Amino acid sequence: MTVDGAMVDVGDTALHVAERGSGPAVFVLHGAGLDHGSFGDYLDPLADSHRLLFIDQRGHGRSVSSAEDSWTLERLAADVGAVARALGLREYAVLGHSLGAFVALQHAVDEPTADVASILCAAVPSVACFAHADAALEAFRPAGLRDQVGAAMERSARVRTPAEAQDALDAQLPFLFSDPADPRIAEYRERTKDTRYAPAVLRHLVANGYGGIDVQDRLDQVKGPMLLIAGRDDRVCSVEAAQAIAAGVPQAELVVCEHSGHFAFVEERELFLAAVRRFLAGHFTGPA
Repeated sequence: MTVDGAMVDVGDTALHVAERGSGPAVFVLHGAGLDHGSFGDYLDPLADSHRLLFIDQRGHGRSVSSAEDSWTLERLAADVGAVARALGLREYAVLGHSLGAFVALQHAVDEPTADVASILCAAVPSVACFAHADAALEAFRPAGLRDQVGAAMERSARVRTPAEAQDALDAQLPFLFSDPADPRIAEYRERTKDTRYAPAVLRHLVANGYGGIDVQDRLDQVKGPMLLIAGRDDRVCSVEAAQAIAAGVPQAELVVCEHSGHFAFVEERELFLAAVRRFLAGHFTGPA
């Protein structure tokens, strides 16, 4: 993943946007406390046919600092539209993972248009769905690893330095992969080693329910097509949560990765990429 990019003015701040490939535009949104480096090179094959625009969301990565009270899902979602307008894009797709998926969903609800396609990997429609994660952690084994993950989750609310944020998030990866001993966890760490961690925004998001998403009753307002990708063994964002979104969004389809947890784009990369390519080819041919 290249770190080259441009700063895009969104009014109260400027966001770093790294670009790969050419073709119809696809914004890519990362998870909480991370930046675009957290995708490594896993999505790079999509750049053969699409213009990938990796946004460092406000408060994260190389983006210009912003006020803490602006670190809301609504503002993060509005930033996507602001960047699109600044780049002269009316038609585009938004691909989000974890927090990025919440932002993509919020954007689809808040700015409904048939011109925007959405791809959500590891999403929920409401904070109530996080009860699944609590139950999954309680059942997680072995007990020593469960305690390690639980302690790391608690540390996430207190991190003060990028190193502390990295340590807290890295320690949770066994819980986030389908197989806690998956050798691809170490591979993922290596391929995303250039990630910049954002302790302040991570603390804020942990304290505020990762944005407190609550769009369950507004899903029917989404006008564009939506692809949901869920890992069967995702201990945080369950298949049932993805099914609830798919049931509420008029033009939604769901792909379940049977051997994945929270990181389907790593755990079943080829299936993930094939699903995204098929969806974009069928629903989205926006301008470069």
